[in-house]
Amino acid sequence: ACIAGVFGLEDALRLIAARGRLMQALPAGGAMLAVLADEKTVAPLVDARRGDVAIAAFNGPTSVVLSGSAVALHEIASQLAERDVRTTPLAVSHAFHSPLMAPMLEPFAEVARSVRYSLPRIDLISNVTGALATKQIATPEYWVKHVSEPVRFAAGMRATVQRQCTTYIEIG
Repeated sequence: ACIAGVFGLEDALRLIAARGRLMQALPAGGAMLAVLADEKTVAPLVDARRGDVAIAAFNGPTSVVLSGSAVALHEIASQLAERDVRTTPLAVSHAFHSPLMAPMLEPFAEVARSVRYSLPRIDLISNVTGALATKQIATPEYWVKHVSEPVRFAAGMRATVQRQCTTYIEIG
């Protein structure tokens, strides 16, 4: 977003630093779980624990990441193991892109509202939508969603293929 001109380097660094500081200040107890299954398989398990667990990332057609309470994710992993669905706990400090991020959203929104935004000067794909970024990327609300909503990596990759991209760089 910075390279595309959505905001300057100083604002980008302020957003990144605030995001990291606020996330790290959250209580421990969150976890993330990679699941080799599709959304249809995991959605009922996530829905049963709404508020504790969410789908944090759509990485591929049969690759999602769940995020939330470590206890709830352990239960989900056990249920999936009974169905021979492979899961892998991720080594993370917190439950990113989950309901457990809620306490940091308003303080982060305050920082996001202090940033000067511009429309992108070059095309970029949104991790929030998985599509070409629109004017929404130049709003504080977008960057708050970026914290709390799932990463749509698979959709983003499809969008780049549709745009006939041949070189890919992911920076995270």
